[in-house]
Amino acid sequence: MTHHAPKDPGDWIASRMNHIDASGIRRIFDLAAGMDKKVDLSIGQPHFATPPSVRRALADAVENGHNGYSPSPGIPPLREALQQQVDTRHQHDDRRVMVTSGTSGGLVLALCTLVNPGDEVILFDPGFMMYRHLVALAGGTSVTVDTYPEFRVDVDRVEKAITDRTKAIVYNSPGNPTGAMDDPETIDDLARLAADHGIVLISDEIYSRFCYDRPFHSPASANPQTLVIDGFSKSHSMTGWRLGFSHGPAEIIDQMTKLQQFTFVCAPHPVQWAGLAALEVDISDHVQDYHRKRDRLVQRLSGHFGIGGGAGAFYLFLEPPGGNGNEFVNRAIQQGLLIVPGSVFSQRDSHVRVSFAVDDETLDAGADLLIGLL
Repeated sequence: MTHHAPKDPGDWIASRMNHIDASGIRRIFDLAAGMDKKVDLSIGQPHFATPPSVRRALADAVENGHNGYSPSPGIPPLREALQQQVDTRHQHDDRRVMVTSGTSGGLVLALCTLVNPGDEVILFDPGFMMYRHLVALAGGTSVTVDTYPEFRVDVDRVEKAITDRTKAIVYNSPGNPTGAMDDPETIDDLARLAADHGIVLISDEIYSRFCYDRPFHSPASANPQTLVIDGFSKSHSMTGWRLGFSHGPAEIIDQMTKLQQFTFVCAPHPVQWAGLAALEVDISDHVQDYHRKRDRLVQRLSGHFGIGGGAGAFYLFLEPPGGNGNEFVNRAIQQGLLIVPGSVFSQRDSHVRVSFAVDDETLDAGADLLIGLL
């Protein structure tokens, strides 16, 4: 038997991991864990409690033995309820629903189902950092389209970015990190552009319930082949429960379901029963509360920062004087304020992301600290 010298474990790591960076937001979380006193405006999740009926439904599901595997596309009652909602909203003959392990799970399934090595995927800058990492995981190449300074999509710029290798566009409105929303005409133009070029449009609609200045508008209304990624995490404060759903052309959903069988297997079974209860919960009071908080924070910060976005979700994208996001974040941390540098989401380092998904006392303390740093 030939004996080999011990191998450096790093040599075993796949080259694709060179294209996936550790989350910059996790760095903020790690810093927060070591701080005794902090004002945290960094978190991208609701601050309100998960609705009581949803918590009870989860406990009942566990007690009633719904703890094994579920069908890969989701338990029939939840899938049927979601399908009915989707059919009512879109009225597409070929739109099918599946239940996923959060929206992140849906994105993994979508990109790994659709993207071949060498395919290009158009993303928007700034945008949710997970997109480019998942494109890399699928073997694709990210092509970014700039949306500064208004954080609105310019469809002409998108068309110029399309090549014969373009496979998909990933779109998110209201978006993370800015909370910006495009007008319905722009959204429809983007949807038609994708259809005209034979490109898959993936619409991440996780923030669709949190729209303050105009109603939500899905690109699926203008492009029936749009693949929608959605979930319960933000709307019902279930971020740790990992429950999402996707809907789109039946052939794509079938392939995503097949891939789920060999990856996630299924969304957490008892949580799916909680999701069924969540569909009956009215969250309009929470939406109104975040609208009020948005207005409160904008009023406090106007005249001190360049304020971008905020039409939806629960973020403002602030430009501090001097336009150096990381430098501003480092100074904020020294004062016990946690915010996220815009460079986590962008090729630029000119902004910071601030969340207003906090109680009013924390919001006011954060505004005081932000202004005090100027």
